[in-house]
Amino acid sequence: MVSTAYKIINGKKYLYAEHSFRLPDGKVKKLSKSIKEEKDKDSKEVKDYFLEKQVKAYQDYALLKYKPDSILNKEQIKKLESIRVEYKEMLKRFTKKQIQDILDRFTVNFTYESNAIEGNSLTLKDVTLILGENLVPKDKDLREVYETRNTREAVELLFNNKIKITIKDILKIQAVIVKDTGVTLGFKKLPNYIKMRNLETTPPEKVEEEINKLIEWYDENQGRIHPLKLATEFHARFERIHPFEDGNGRTGRILLNTILLEEDYPPIIIRKTARVAYFSSLEAFDSGHKGKLERFFLDKLKQTFENFFKVYVKYL
Repeated sequence: MVSTAYKIINGKKYLYAEHSFRLPDGKVKKLSKSIKEEKDKDSKEVKDYFLEKQVKAYQDYALLKYKPDSILNKEQIKKLESIRVEYKEMLKRFTKKQIQDILDRFTVNFTYESNAIEGNSLTLKDVTLILGENLVPKDKDLREVYETRNTREAVELLFNNKIKITIKDILKIQAVIVKDTGVTLGFKKLPNYIKMRNLETTPPEKVEEEINKLIEWYDENQGRIHPLKLATEFHARFERIHPFEDGNGRTGRILLNTILLEEDYPPIIIRKTARVAYFSSLEAFDSGHKGKLERFFLDKLKQTFENFFKVYVKYL
């Protein structure tokens, strides 16, 4: 929010627009710009000036905190910080009705794509009818309808900040995801496998131990490694454990976005058209090549912001 204040300089009175914001480490940074009249504080010129300065401050902070590498080089880190600030400021400018509208649209898109990755046959139109009109399309598999409604409930928990990276919330998400589908709740009782990946998952008797280790790793590294890298590795390691009878992928993608939203980055939609690339990137991670999955999520974050959130703003 932009305010105004007068400053006395060399005995003369000058009017300034002022804006303050908080960096990720909690430090508050204050900005000011000279203006002629009170109304100028709401001008596009002043808003663009403060946005540019805020982006620069976030970029400087991130480049000092995180060491660039071949994937998250300086250019990409700066791009991510620009997206982070734009996304935060975008949500601040929206009315409550606009925020609800864009979250409803995101939920439909995310639900359709996330479920389609797992083989759900409902079309985007079907999902829109189920979520928007509470109608069940004729001759559709009820299990797929329940999966759609359940994913919406999980996304609502996500955006209402009701999910944390804890064992309790991980179990809660899976319970929501598979509700009414006949899937056993809680950690798996029998061994399972991962579609399109030649990998042995964690045996049932070791799942809780491995999930606790993963959460400990997350807690230790939050704030130490770049949030995108943190989200990437958490997601890959979670999927490698494959802790549930069913709902692992959908739960994992909710957790991925939980970590990103926690750090004020926009959430990611992985399109079903990227299914093969997604599984291939996870398989590469399992073989010790983390960069492919990091690059995949970096691209998807940028694409979701540009092609979903910014397009929405364009048509407002």
